[in-house]
Amino acid sequence: MQPKLELLSKELVEKVLNEAFMLMLNPGIKVQSQEARQLLAGAGAQVDESSEVVKIPEKVVRQALKTVPSIFLLYDRHGNPVVSYGGDAVHFDPGSSGVHILDPESLEHKPSYTPDLVRLVKIAEMLPEYDAQSTAVICNEIPKAIGDLYRLYVVLMFSDKPVVTGSFSIKTLQTMFDMLAVIAGSQASLAKKPQAVFDVCPSPPLIWSEFGAQNLIELARAGVPAEIVSMPLAGAASPVTLLGSVVQHAAECLSGIVIHQLAQSGSPIVWGGAPAIFDMRRGTTPMGAIETAMIDASYAQVGKSLGLPTHTYLCASDSKLVDAQAGLESGITAVIGALAGINMISGAGMLDFLACQSPEKLVIDAEVIAMTKRLLEGIQVRTETLATALFEGINFKGDFLKQKVTRELFSKEQNLPSAVIDRESHRGWQAAGSLDTFARAKIRARELLNAYERPSYAPEQERELRAMVEGLAHKAGMDKLPVLET
Repeated sequence: MQPKLELLSKELVEKVLNEAFMLMLNPGIKVQSQEARQLLAGAGAQVDESSEVVKIPEKVVRQALKTVPSIFLLYDRHGNPVVSYGGDAVHFDPGSSGVHILDPESLEHKPSYTPDLVRLVKIAEMLPEYDAQSTAVICNEIPKAIGDLYRLYVVLMFSDKPVVTGSFSIKTLQTMFDMLAVIAGSQASLAKKPQAVFDVCPSPPLIWSEFGAQNLIELARAGVPAEIVSMPLAGAASPVTLLGSVVQHAAECLSGIVIHQLAQSGSPIVWGGAPAIFDMRRGTTPMGAIETAMIDASYAQVGKSLGLPTHTYLCASDSKLVDAQAGLESGITAVIGALAGINMISGAGMLDFLACQSPEKLVIDAEVIAMTKRLLEGIQVRTETLATALFEGINFKGDFLKQKVTRELFSKEQNLPSAVIDRESHRGWQAAGSLDTFARAKIRARELLNAYERPSYAPEQERELRAMVEGLAHKAGMDKLPVLET
């Protein structure tokens, strides 16, 4: 029995949806893609071309919802199903699109480059707690025109796992499809066994930009899973109340689903997001706040009521260092997201309002995730009697260690953490160097990198991928690509 967290009553879920339907009629949704507006008009929506505002009736939304798959799978490089989007399955991937990396020695936030992304990918590849990779940081030495596809290229060169990614332009989106098709064997094979899901972001409040809407259309027609990442900012770019932001999130996601399904019904799409509250005192967007996690759990509950796959951004911290605050915020929000049954939880490794990635935090967050997944397993009955048979022959002595069943079951009953988690006696901790968690994480990160072995791929696939990216890099003004050290 998996423990569950639900913050909304059924009546509140219905009210959220009803008000979302109302918002889609008044004020409506601003859709800046002409093709998307044409699709909506053809389905019965009222379109004002001069303002680009579309009023979408509930019946149009309900029809689109009927064609969305309630579950789909992501596959690894070998064609094995690894991630299940749907139901109460819970998976984790590292946070994406950071622009800085935490230097573990100076503790400075520095611009991220290719070697930083390679390290993050290698560490995530070695940690089974991460079910998927992400395009975790921007490579600042790469021209923006190809930055999105280059990050995917790096991940594909160093990982077998599925990828949570996204494009920055429609032009590069097609190239990213082509890159994935090289690995899958063909575009048809990619659609049949997708290895990546692409984030697509509406602009709050209630706007689908030209790029966002076209992104949905192209993903739907390619059969590549889309992940809507709605980002209401409570008190700034969305209503100040948590429920008001949940309503806005629902309206943005529902309208996106309509555009997506009108482009190609039956294509997989995810009810996701990265909302936050707005800190009125600092003018910041705290991703580690409990209220942010509450918005996430609530919007996920709404999506689940519609039978949709879900995603969110949690397990991140607003701290600038890997410290007590980072552990507090990442741990609590990871547990909330998991108990809410959210299918993919992004954000591990991230600091500073999702701006900075840290390999050491990625290692620590893997321990958070392992504990969280153990919680999701719940209390299980593993013996014929719960306890009485285990007391036979004990004779009021604490000799349970001698029992065969103890040896057989302790590793199933308990999550056994790595050395990152200190469970030594005080004397043992001192003998090991009196290290704090961050110092132990640095050691663990180095060990993982030393133990990493690059997956072996067909040489012709590597050559084709590299030639593809090299050609685009040359057009973008680069003489040559950075050397990828294996």
